[in-house]
Amino acid sequence: MDKEQKHLQDTETKILQAAEKEFFEKGYAGARTASIAEAAGVTHAMLHYYFRTKDKLFERIVSEKINKLGDIVLSAIGDSNLPLEDRIRQGVERHFDFISANRDLPRFIVNEVLTGPERVRTIGTSIQNIVNNVLSNLQHEIDEYAAKGLCLHIDARMLLIDIVSLNVFPFMAAPIVQGAIGDSYESYDEFLALRKKENVETILRKLKIH
Repeated sequence: MDKEQKHLQDTETKILQAAEKEFFEKGYAGARTASIAEAAGVTHAMLHYYFRTKDKLFERIVSEKINKLGDIVLSAIGDSNLPLEDRIRQGVERHFDFISANRDLPRFIVNEVLTGPERVRTIGTSIQNIVNNVLSNLQHEIDEYAAKGLCLHIDARMLLIDIVSLNVFPFMAAPIVQGAIGDSYESYDEFLALRKKENVETILRKLKIH
């Protein structure tokens, strides 16, 4: 990669980082491309040169986050070299870790779904593609395990909803949860580490894999 290409790539990265912060803090409606350009250290014209419109920038941020999440989950659940129990465990853990590293993402997506119905199609399509990929073989494997008496027969779609619900809640409702647990833990991160383990065990208990 020559210096010019690296400069272009670095500039794009700075714009995306600034845009993510702006969108997550203010939502689509409140985000301003002028503020993003200033935070990225580029001119407003330069930002539009890279992404043309605010919509294009928004779509890039959302699609990259959702695609990264899909890759993380698929790399765990889709690993046919591991037993089903290990794959489910890794899938829950990696999903939890991703949310922990992107704590504003769930609230951001929910707010956009509620306040910008016209943008649901973009988000929904990306999520649907991930769901279809994750579930393409999972239901078949669960059925096979259940037929052999190795686990309960569970709807894979319901299982996926359970995983997302359990993992997202501690971040979506952090102020409420923090108030409820009080001083029971040294820090909220300690609580989250224990919560991740509990979520894994809850899902495995639901399947009753043995």
